[in-house]
Amino acid sequence: MANRSSRPADPLPLNGRVGTIAARENPFPLRALALPGLLDLPEEVNSRSTHIATFADLGTSGPVVDALRARSIVEPFPVQEMVISDALDGHDLLVQSPTGSGKTLAFGVPLVDLLEPGAWGPQALILAPTRELASQIVDELEVLAQARKLRVAAVYGGVGFGPQIAAAKKADILVATPGRLEDLIARGAVELDQVGVLVLDEADRMLDMGFRPAVDRIVGLVPEDRQTFFFSATLEGAAGKAARDYTYKARSHTHRPPEEDRGDIEHRFVRVESQPAKLDVLVSGLATEEPGRTLVFVRTKRGADRLVKRLKAQKVEAVAMHGDKSQRQRENALARFERGDVLTLVATDVAARGIDVPDVMRVINYDAPEDQAAYVHRIGRTGRAGRTGTGISFVLADEVKEMRRIAKALGLEFGEGRTEGGTPKPRRDSENRNDRPPREKREKRASGDREKRPASDGPRAKRRRRRRRKPAGTPAS
Repeated sequence: MANRSSRPADPLPLNGRVGTIAARENPFPLRALALPGLLDLPEEVNSRSTHIATFADLGTSGPVVDALRARSIVEPFPVQEMVISDALDGHDLLVQSPTGSGKTLAFGVPLVDLLEPGAWGPQALILAPTRELASQIVDELEVLAQARKLRVAAVYGGVGFGPQIAAAKKADILVATPGRLEDLIARGAVELDQVGVLVLDEADRMLDMGFRPAVDRIVGLVPEDRQTFFFSATLEGAAGKAARDYTYKARSHTHRPPEEDRGDIEHRFVRVESQPAKLDVLVSGLATEEPGRTLVFVRTKRGADRLVKRLKAQKVEAVAMHGDKSQRQRENALARFERGDVLTLVATDVAARGIDVPDVMRVINYDAPEDQAAYVHRIGRTGRAGRTGTGISFVLADEVKEMRRIAKALGLEFGEGRTEGGTPKPRRDSENRNDRPPREKREKRASGDREKRPASDGPRAKRRRRRRRKPAGTPAS
């Protein structure tokens, strides 16, 4: 595990390796004094006092500003406004921000300005939990990197080694999943000794997927005087511990979108009698709801394939996306979904990580999520960037307790009976449990039972009765 405590009292300047990291003059080099014992705590910077209108005001270079403008990106999103200046000033970052908030450009914009072209080997490493997210990061950064004459490459499983090795050796910015990166390191195809900036994107999910040992090994190969950007949906628990291990005197930013910027998502909880009955409920819902992109979550890879076949038998066109699909199959499925050729995508949790399709109309939890975090991640695929959406969860009888707990924790209404969220429906008189008699009759009956029950002296009386029942001839104790 990489331990940052051995670093100097102040962060090293970013010109430690000539030709790899651009030197930046900080007009405000002095920092607030820290009390003893608190040196490792991040400096909390949750908002800025003034509105910053453009990327140029944040310190972004002219070529990168022009590249953003060419994509009609002029004003930074709030999370970008929060972190870009601190990143350019050389600080480590801890950033808590939800998916879909613009966090890729939050680290991507300063990253391309921190690097200089001409180095041999990666100057920056971005770790991502899935190949889909890695591919999307490359898509977001490629134009910006070209504006600074930098090269970006991605390495992930599911494709051949040869082309990835060739691209990785030429890359200034390497985007990688932990497993494939370790494979390339073991083959001697990639070295990390020139990495000056390390980015961990969706770090909480990376840890949830069991990548902590691999990430520890990779971080241990990156120079100690690096700059680290840690992006996560949460900075608590395991993610918070990893953040402290990987960063040094980090600036901490928490981005919580205001209510008016949040997507308007309707949450429904639909009681279903059995697992086989879910198919009919799904097909009926797709037929009656307004047509639009629908993302359906299942628990297993086999379940995803099976559901697609059953939907096709019901004349519902759908595609599956999971870890056993090749990279080409996954990319084709996602492309068809994005184009609208297919309106129903069936996916597992891991495969869907990194899916960023802005106009998903509804998300359906065909199989219940494992926990609250999984529910938030799934439903967060809809209602993005202020849009509206619907989250529908199928709930079996043995899942009611857990789903009610998740709903309560998130401040959602969980309907009783067959309701689909909203205010619980009152029971009709005929639905009263076990047709119990009125309260006064129950109390009277209970009172009569108490009167008939013989009085007891407690444990002593019981011991006397047991002694009287001993058979004759038994010696007294």
